[in-house]
Amino acid sequence: MAHLDDIIARVDATIAAGVIAPMNELLIALSDDAALSREERYEQQQRLRVAIAHHGRHHREEAEHEAEARREHLTSGGTIL
Repeated sequence: MAHLDDIIARVDATIAAGVIAPMNELLIALSDDAALSREERYEQQQRLRVAIAHHGRHHREEAEHEAEARREHLTSGGTIL
């Protein structure tokens, strides 16, 4: 059980950091972790997949918001500045 606890802590820390590359690396590393059961491995991988999906959605929404703000700024008063 200690190995699973270590893996859960690693997944928690990786998700908290919010950086996609380490999330993907851990996702791949978990695929080869023979010390975990199939269910344990799947559960931790799924947590990473969900975090990656949320991260991508958040960045897309931010980019759309920034584009809209820029468009509003450039066309303020109906005139392109």
